[in-house]
Amino acid sequence: MAGRGSRLRPHTLTIPKPLIPVAGQPIVHRLVKDIAKVLNQPIEEVAFVLGDPAFFGDEVVNSLTELAQSLGAKASIYRQDQPLGTGHAIMCAKPSLSGPAVIAYADTLIRATFNLDPEADAVIWTKEVENPEAFGVVKLNAQQHIVELVEKPSSFVSNQAVIGIYYFKDVAVLKDKLQEVLDENITNGGEYQINDGIKRMIAEGRIFKTGTVDEWMDCGNKAVTIETNSKMLGFLKEDNEEVLISNSINQFNTTILEPCFIGENVVLKDCIIGPYVSIGNNCNLENTSVKNSLIQNNTKIINAKLDQAMIGNYVHFDGEFKSISIGDYSVLE
Repeated sequence: MAGRGSRLRPHTLTIPKPLIPVAGQPIVHRLVKDIAKVLNQPIEEVAFVLGDPAFFGDEVVNSLTELAQSLGAKASIYRQDQPLGTGHAIMCAKPSLSGPAVIAYADTLIRATFNLDPEADAVIWTKEVENPEAFGVVKLNAQQHIVELVEKPSSFVSNQAVIGIYYFKDVAVLKDKLQEVLDENITNGGEYQINDGIKRMIAEGRIFKTGTVDEWMDCGNKAVTIETNSKMLGFLKEDNEEVLISNSINQFNTTILEPCFIGENVVLKDCIIGPYVSIGNNCNLENTSVKNSLIQNNTKIINAKLDQAMIGNYVHFDGEFKSISIGDYSVLE
């Protein structure tokens, strides 16, 4: 999670993308917890690969440490000081690369119920897609083993797209192969990629299988993050395992159309909220209707009609447009 999340600006100007809340929890928190559910076994350690300490500072480290501890695991923090690719990022966590491990990119969310195949040396998590030519996909043999990784195939290879989550029975094998990639300076676009290590493992006869997820939800830009927020709210409403609407909200002449997430100490006056809305803590909305939107913390919104909106922290927005101060990279549509 070392990237700056430039496609999600301005929301990532002050907070790393994996800590952007979706349905009331940071993306990386939801991802790690969902992976833990699929694994259904004790987790000893969660290692996080972060970027520049000036951006990924103490507050970020504390949040991630608490996340690991909530799973009964220790947290390890590593730094990738240069954007040299996924293979390089993984090798920044070299001291943690031993034994069974999951490697995941922290800008995606999943819903999955499959069991890991104990016969596999590794599992690449995939999602069936309708347009495989737009993705990196796996090529399978007759035994349904992965024999090749193909990026954006021009002719049909399979409809199983790689989503960026991997399981290794012994991740030290991948570490050795990635070290070879680094030593031989094998790059793609100037970056060291995990795929080059995986391809060497496959060439040695290691058994790779797929674990197909039910849902794969991206958080790469504003539009898909709002879509992911809506999907996640629907799933959480069905699961009925989380409290989505805080008991501390104050509402006056307001209608809430679920599913919604509403955080602590929120004031709603003369509003219609929902469906598919997440509102963070300490927000104040007045004379506002909002649906299909994501609002972060400590924000005041009045006189607004919002749909497909993503609004950050400490925003004061008056829908009457009397006086506006909007941060860099913002869009009004």
